[in-house]
Amino acid sequence: MPQPIELPIWAELQAHHQRISGLHMRDLFDADPQRFERFSVEAGDFLLDYSKNRITDETLPLLLRLARDRRLEAWRDRMFDGERINNTEGRAVLHTALRNRSGRPVFVDGEDVMPAVRAVLQRMRDFSARVREGDWTGCSGQRIRDVVNIGIGGSDLGPLMVCHALAGCDEQPLRVHFVSNVDGCMIEQVLSDLNPETTLFIVASKTFTTQETMTNAHSARDWYLRATGDEAGIARHFVAVSTNREAVAAFGIDTAHMFEFWEWVGGRYSLWSAIGLSIALAVGFDAFEQLLDGAHWMDEHFRHAPLERNLPVILGLLGVWYVNFFGAETHAILPYDYLLQFLPNHLQQLDMESNGKSVDRDGRAVGYATGPIVWGAPGINGQHAFYQLIHQGTHLVPADFIASRRPRTRLTHHHEIVLSNFLAQTEALMRGRTRDEALALQRAAGVSGEVIEQRVAQMVFPGNNPTNSLIVERLTPHSLGALIALYEHKVFVQGVIWNLNSFDQWGVELGKQLASRILPELRSGRLEQAHDASTEGLIRYLLAKR
Repeated sequence: MPQPIELPIWAELQAHHQRISGLHMRDLFDADPQRFERFSVEAGDFLLDYSKNRITDETLPLLLRLARDRRLEAWRDRMFDGERINNTEGRAVLHTALRNRSGRPVFVDGEDVMPAVRAVLQRMRDFSARVREGDWTGCSGQRIRDVVNIGIGGSDLGPLMVCHALAGCDEQPLRVHFVSNVDGCMIEQVLSDLNPETTLFIVASKTFTTQETMTNAHSARDWYLRATGDEAGIARHFVAVSTNREAVAAFGIDTAHMFEFWEWVGGRYSLWSAIGLSIALAVGFDAFEQLLDGAHWMDEHFRHAPLERNLPVILGLLGVWYVNFFGAETHAILPYDYLLQFLPNHLQQLDMESNGKSVDRDGRAVGYATGPIVWGAPGINGQHAFYQLIHQGTHLVPADFIASRRPRTRLTHHHEIVLSNFLAQTEALMRGRTRDEALALQRAAGVSGEVIEQRVAQMVFPGNNPTNSLIVERLTPHSLGALIALYEHKVFVQGVIWNLNSFDQWGVELGKQLASRILPELRSGRLEQAHDASTEGLIRYLLAKR
């Protein structure tokens, strides 16, 4: 398959960029009172306003031609149809089957996977109900009060984000905690306030060999045994989300309480699977199903909405526009909703682990930029931290602003402040402030002389910073599921444009392999492997200081 830069449409986009790159959005809005209506899409519970982007009437049609030339629709169909589009690992990519609510069969190698998916969901429903209702008790017969999810990466970031976002959406009889970092301080801190007799651990590891997860799991196991001395009680206080039955049994977990998932479920796409058991325990299985319903709604929108009004397609193509034609290296996720505090963390892994690649799916080095650096924090906190750089710094930072129209809090006057800042920041980033406007402000404040000149120079904002405004009717399990799926499909769109396999992550392997060589040296106190001079010097320093 040709690389995107080899296509005629790429050259057309470059020429278009040269023609419009000097335009200012302030002037585009002044010239077109209908710009919002023409560059916004309402679908389901979402409004996407993309009018504050450096685009004209020509831009999106050109980007859509690029998408069609890259055969986006065919790739989308191949994913939903269960083809092995993860070519380096020979796997299908079917996180969408996990939330398939249509009753439609989904085939992998001629086998419908939906009966197995529904069976695991039923087991999750039954188990979460038993724990939440107090029918599942610990070793001393007391009901479970706390759940600790032990996982890392996709086994942590997605469930953590969802549990925080949906906190308080129903009566929650359980406190759910997350342990991911292998730094012992994390698990010590979590366990310090827990009662072993009323705590349930979920060990989430597909292979049940992940070093960080299993180290934390064994520390939790030791903590439980020190307190109770009850080896048989392990089966009441530990369950597993895994595919390695032998390792789960060797740990002491009853394999009847092992929840499986499949090789076609990638880690960063796994919260819809049994990896979401912590979500079901935290908010109830009905809410978990509503999460699946919302994601399925977005799947159907992605599959069937015209590309011109398709939310993931529009966001994905705008991202390509800035990365490849404006040279943007970063993208900010800025949710104006405290409950979405961990959304940027989840999307960081989703995007950067998927498209942070310099080799295309055909094994060729790319000659163009790919996935951006994704980061962010909730508004309004970010305004007091890093917005200065976005407004007046030397980097172009496209940003997605996300807000709920209706709050989940009774303190509606707080929400009005949040929304006013949500709206004001995108306006300020678009408009900027001219020298004349800064002068007028200072003169109105009674400033004159040399001071006014010094201040005005610092008060000019260039503006012309692109933003997307995404408004959700209300943050519910359904709308959250749709929001997460929206970004999953956005990442897929960009992977197709860039000819990447967005579903492998070979770049994370080398560090793990080298760590496995260094760990025995730290434990034995002897250097036994060849290292570069820096690494060897650091090891010698640590050993000498020990």
